Amino acid sequence: MPVEITVPPLGESLVDAVVGQWLKAEGDAVSRGETLLELETDKVNLDVAATEDGVLSNIARSEGDVVVVGEVLGLIAEGASTVKSNGSDAPPSDPPAQPEPPAPVESPAETPEIPAVDAAGRAAPAVRRLAEEHNVQLSSIAGTGPGGRVTREDVLAAASPAPPAQLPDSAAKPQAAQTTKPAETPGTRPDVSGRPEERVRMSRRRQTIASRLLEAQHSAAMLTTFNEIDMTAVMELRTARKDAFKERHGVGLGFMSFFTKAAIGALKAFPNVNAEIQGNEIVYKKYYDIGIAVGVDEGLVVPIIRDADKLNFAQIEKEIVDLATRARDGSLTLPELTGGTFTITNGGVYGSLMSTPILNAPQVGILGMHTIQKRPVAIADEIVIRPMMYVALSYDHRIVDGSDAVRFLVRIKELVEDPTSLLLEG
Repeated sequence: MPVEITVPPLGESLVDAVVGQWLKAEGDAVSRGETLLELETDKVNLDVAATEDGVLSNIARSEGDVVVVGEVLGLIAEGASTVKSNGSDAPPSDPPAQPEPPAPVESPAETPEIPAVDAAGRAAPAVRRLAEEHNVQLSSIAGTGPGGRVTREDVLAAASPAPPAQLPDSAAKPQAAQTTKPAETPGTRPDVSGRPEERVRMSRRRQTIASRLLEAQHSAAMLTTFNEIDMTAVMELRTARKDAFKERHGVGLGFMSFFTKAAIGALKAFPNVNAEIQGNEIVYKKYYDIGIAVGVDEGLVVPIIRDADKLNFAQIEKEIVDLATRARDGSLTLPELTGGTFTITNGGVYGSLMSTPILNAPQVGILGMHTIQKRPVAIADEIVIRPMMYVALSYDHRIVDGSDAVRFLVRIKELVEDPTSLLLEG
């Protein structure tokens, strides 16, 4: 009796996933606990492992298919792999007296399969939507995917017009004499056939990032205010204390802990920035879960430092290092990426001088840090060179007034420029 490979529970608020790369092919031997494929969700990727030893006899869902919890991804049958090596693993035996006839080819009907379904059922939801966009009837397509499933390529092939028949040489010769290039219709894309291009499926995480950023811009009255911070005091303090700090705590003293503490101090002074809108109500958060944006290969993820107001500098630095490391190796869990009351993003690590960060909905504020640059500034009527950083606060104007946003950023500036005050205010 074949064993079904199904979509496991995905976590709170996640209802579907996208099938990633299969690591095994049909006919391959698999072992209990061995990873068969990867599922992409909005927040993390999940490995699906074999629950029994046997042979991967059927792949029911292809890369790019949208699947839900409990849906069958494939089947594992009992037995050894149908794909043999060069014979080195076979036990030695005497040569047969007479040549043996070739082994009969296994009939496809002998492989356990998921019961056949209609044409619409043989296509993933994304493929069905693609067919609707191109006005293609799924019933008219012979699927080339596993189990006769209709793939994206099948739909696109059916939607593409058939190439024109080739004319005889004698008929083509008069056209060769034509040297005037036909005028292109305004607004059409020029022919790029033969030029190098690469098409890569957008990952589920990248799709989610794109949709949520667009949603944030459409659903919030988002504005950005700017200020600049003299980083002299923080840099001098770090230079004086960094060796002793690392020796004592086993972690470096970075800028993020200072800005996290400063953000908490400003959030306490302006609680509407630590709130969110739910229907016709404003929910004021009495806790401080600070999201730290981390750049990974597939985009930005925002792991959360829980109750950051209760942590000291060393604990914050350790949390940041741990979360950032696991964000880059893909081992963060869903709870570590869920929630958050305020977000800090540091474009300065990439050299950004100034930017307007986008809100991490449903939060109503996000602080943007930038690169430190030495610039001439006027202090006590004298021009001096100081390490300066531009900072930005993007906020939802629906519940954060402009005056509050400006004063919030001024409070950040005051706290960072006097880092000893962070021991009291942060």
